[in-house]
Amino acid sequence: MKTRDLAYVALFAALTAVLGLVPAINVGPVPITAQTLGVMLAGSVLGARRGFLALALFLVLVAVGLPVLPGGGGGLAVFAGPTAGYLFSWPFAAAVVGAITEWTWNRYNLAWALLANVVGGIVVVYAVGVPVLALVLDLSPGVALSTGAAPFLVGDAIKAVVASVVAVQVRRAYPVIERPRRAATAP
Repeated sequence: MKTRDLAYVALFAALTAVLGLVPAINVGPVPITAQTLGVMLAGSVLGARRGFLALALFLVLVAVGLPVLPGGGGGLAVFAGPTAGYLFSWPFAAAVVGAITEWTWNRYNLAWALLANVVGGIVVVYAVGVPVLALVLDLSPGVALSTGAAPFLVGDAIKAVVASVVAVQVRRAYPVIERPRRAATAP
């Protein structure tokens, strides 16, 4: 991995940590935070591999106890609580956003960006977070959906739009993801 790639990974881990400074809105066992915007941006701007690594680094920072979650949270205990599934999903969500972004790179526009951010940044996060919430709190699937997904839909949709607009503009001005190279043709 190049030094530049390491810098990007660290930058987006730090961005996700800074988004944790935005006060959380407590709506139940899982708070509404701005940090999923960091997940979406990491995948959209860095691509699958570096986006995954950025959020994996962020989770390492959480695990060692740095107060990078909203309200100054951190430490190993959060990985056994009701929000554990959401946290564990973040590197994979960023990777899915990045994979869709890379796959659509030659035709990447706002619609593709929005699709990538909704599938990776919302569907993947909920697909892991809601079942873990249900398991940890012993909730029925319906109650887990109503407390672990429904309150977040509007906010996450707004974050997906913001991440998509930013990603399209970054691609135009300073593309971090390298364009796929064509195979050399024989003379």
